[in-house]
Amino acid sequence: MGVSTSSPEKGISVVTVDFPPVNALPVHGWYALADAVRAAGRDPEVRCVVLTAEGRGFNAGVDIKEIQAQGQSALLGANSGCAEAFSAVYECEVPVLAAVQGFCLGGGIGLVGNADVIVASEDATFGLPELDRGALGAATHLARLVPQHLMRTLYYTSRTASAAELHAHGSVWRVVPRAELRGAALELAREIAAKDGRLLRLAKAAINGIDPVDVRRSYRFEQGFTFEAAVSGVADRVRSTFGKDVPE
Repeated sequence: MGVSTSSPEKGISVVTVDFPPVNALPVHGWYALADAVRAAGRDPEVRCVVLTAEGRGFNAGVDIKEIQAQGQSALLGANSGCAEAFSAVYECEVPVLAAVQGFCLGGGIGLVGNADVIVASEDATFGLPELDRGALGAATHLARLVPQHLMRTLYYTSRTASAAELHAHGSVWRVVPRAELRGAALELAREIAAKDGRLLRLAKAAINGIDPVDVRRSYRFEQGFTFEAAVSGVADRVRSTFGKDVPE
């Protein structure tokens, strides 16, 4: 259990997340993930990082039970940890390929939205149920996966989009049966890793440099509203009613 790194082939580093039962990451998990991705990117032998997860789903976001038990200290830790993990993926010195199965929710959207390439299984679903959890955030990253008005609709309704829908929008490269996900991810990673390592790193820096949105600053802006919801008591009230609008 936790975050592990393996090197199945030359030039490819696989970072795997495993926090049963649903990969809802505790605070230390987000930092461990950030450290693993950054370390892989710094390795001069690595030319592509594949981000994967064990279990039923890729990522279910933050560990809500930890926040409920520890209060604002855990909320601040989760906010900071998520920001570090998302930034680590975006700022990784080499391309990051996300291999997504099952559910990809909340913080999972932050990870894949900052990845360079996404391969998904046919059962993969993507969404931000934040408004049902008394939180806000990662609209910055959802907006990198779907058009603006669809992002808003998904955000306001807490609905999810399928891998096939994201493929139609061009944000998912390939959709495959779950049993073929790892093979498809490694196949594409192998193609990327065949390029000149130094040139790949220059390409990653160049592409990040022309992004129209500063994803780190944009996400930090969103996080301020998450904390406002928490300190005002709105977050706890919404979580206790499963996102339903119940009169105070």
